[in-house]
Amino acid sequence: MADLGIAEFPGIIMNQSDEELRRNTIEVLVPNIVHQLTRTVETTAAVVEPEPRSIVFEGTIDEVNEHFLDKLWTDGLPIIPPTVDRVERMLRFTDRDPGEVLGVMQPENREATVWSVAVNGVMSGCRPEYLPILIAIVEAMAEPNFYVRDAGATPGWEPLVIVNGPMVKELNFNSETAVLRVGRQANTSIGRFVRMYLRNVVGLRITPGETDKGSIALGTNVVLAENEAAVTDIGWTSFAEDLGFSREDNVVTVQSALSPTIPIYTAGDTAKEHLDTLVEIFGGTCAWWAHTGMRKGKNFPVLIVSPGVARIMARDGLSKQDVQQYIFDHSKVAVHSLYRHGWELGYTEYDLKKLHEEGMISAAYVESDDPQRLVPTFITPEGIGIVLAGDPGRNQSKGFVQNHSHAPPTAKKVHLLPGWKDLAAGN
Repeated sequence: MADLGIAEFPGIIMNQSDEELRRNTIEVLVPNIVHQLTRTVETTAAVVEPEPRSIVFEGTIDEVNEHFLDKLWTDGLPIIPPTVDRVERMLRFTDRDPGEVLGVMQPENREATVWSVAVNGVMSGCRPEYLPILIAIVEAMAEPNFYVRDAGATPGWEPLVIVNGPMVKELNFNSETAVLRVGRQANTSIGRFVRMYLRNVVGLRITPGETDKGSIALGTNVVLAENEAAVTDIGWTSFAEDLGFSREDNVVTVQSALSPTIPIYTAGDTAKEHLDTLVEIFGGTCAWWAHTGMRKGKNFPVLIVSPGVARIMARDGLSKQDVQQYIFDHSKVAVHSLYRHGWELGYTEYDLKKLHEEGMISAAYVESDDPQRLVPTFITPEGIGIVLAGDPGRNQSKGFVQNHSHAPPTAKKVHLLPGWKDLAAGN
């Protein structure tokens, strides 16, 4: 299929009148289709990729960086050259075979291997002891229902990595003030690795590459680490526990993050005061994209709650599940808004009744035909992820809108080798 041409439709479909649409289809698109199907195709030789231990370039560090930049092998920033000795040093932190295939990554159908994980980890500035985390991240993204290829679709979502367990403290992740800022090596370099791997192995590259079609898109995320001490102090379950793991497990969860909310400042000495503002801003932001979740029957937004705010809720006797239920019950969106924004995205036959018949949404969405009626923004209460992180001395929270069935929360246990701390101390 590689020799098939592409017939392009001129302009933006959703910005054209019916007459323009008909004219461009008949006069431009159809002739283009005929041309592409009947033209003589010049075949090109397939590019042979280097073997894992091949030396692809020799030179100074500046020359290496220029070469990798020219080959579209970087994220545009300088890299650490992935020399064989650096890669092998990182591989000491796993007992898995370097050639083990973790999955096949679309759109380029390239095998994800332990070796390629280590190579991109070195390039991204990761410490060798981070390798088990990097492997778990790639295993999550390689799951068929993660749909990693769709990270290059027009919404432009970016994988968000959430870490839990003893490794948060042991590997010096930041889980407090400025938790989403670059600056702490673990959060920053592992976040950079995700984007590097999406470019080099998954194959999602911006211009002059061809496969990343994010219209505006979201930038690289640093890793979000949950404040495990705050979770224990408050008496809630951790994000990983909500997904079925124990507090002793080291866990990475990867999911799509489409867009952040504004900073959500809440105040008051009762849980309800804080919750009502969270519903207004977090629920309100998610409402604009809720029509996509209803089409797929799922959405998984993430709410990062300051430990200081969560403590008020816990003091009033609320569990995390109570908070999820309150936000679910009180976050509503008008039906006419769903239809309007669904149409703007190209769903010209958006129909809640049909979605209900298909089992995507509950009967609560079709109780009447009133376009002004309010329906739930979220599909389920448990789909609202809550992570305790950020400045414990401030009353600020923040959320991420998630992209429905694209990259639902996918969690993997991280397997750190016995004695890894001694091994790391010798590096």
